Amino acid sequence: MTSVNAAEELIATLGTPKSIPPFTDRDPSFGTPQAYEAAARLHGARLARGERPVGRKIGFTNRNIWEEYGVDEPVWGFVYDSTLFRGKNGFASLAIARLAEPRLEPEIVLHFQAPPPATRNEEAILDCIDWIAHGFEIVQSPFPTWKFKVPDTIAANGLHGALIIGDPVPASSIPECRKRLREFRISLKKGASLVAEGCGANVLDSPLLALAHLVETLKSLPNVPQVAAGELVTTGTLTPALPIKPGETWSTDISGIDLPGLTVTFQAQGTGHL
Repeated sequence: MTSVNAAEELIATLGTPKSIPPFTDRDPSFGTPQAYEAAARLHGARLARGERPVGRKIGFTNRNIWEEYGVDEPVWGFVYDSTLFRGKNGFASLAIARLAEPRLEPEIVLHFQAPPPATRNEEAILDCIDWIAHGFEIVQSPFPTWKFKVPDTIAANGLHGALIIGDPVPASSIPECRKRLREFRISLKKGASLVAEGCGANVLDSPLLALAHLVETLKSLPNVPQVAAGELVTTGTLTPALPIKPGETWSTDISGIDLPGLTVTFQAQGTGHL
């Protein structure tokens, strides 16, 4: 399984719920180098069809879900203008029929007014952030029943499907922001039923430290652009990632930080290119 073959298969799945066997099942030698080459080809194909990168997603930052997915490290991928959606006054809707086995992840989204430094100093990272928002990343798996290895997910752009962003809040307006990003609590509901809870520390001990991990990872990839001013980064799921279906409404309540919750209704068909 070459990186070219893997990329061609992934490109063929874009905008469809099609599944393909994991590359690592077909070729146990398919590793991280081939995965990054395939991801670069997939990225190039998306650029060629007019999509524009607007930021990054970090996946598997929540160590609590590593055993479920058989992974032991975070991954990352690009977010595009075609996969980014914005809520209005705390509400949004999204068509998901063209996504493969979609799952929902409540996350913290950071937007950068300056390139973040390579540091674990959370205050230094905060100095580069102009706004923070709560959002839902919708992840998808072209690999059936969510069975894969890390190289498969790297090749597939970190399993990114869509990102819905709630109302942004200036970082400077959040008191004790570093502390609150670690300690806040979130509740996730499907309809009226509470289905999961989480906290900021679930994502590599803080969304800011999840970002620090991404910056360090990108430093080791010379052919990949670093996070730049004007980009956003969504920092990983705060709760388990849960399957979603058309017709469902999901919502969050957040305590311990001044960020509004978000309510999203999922549809089978609608506008938006995924």
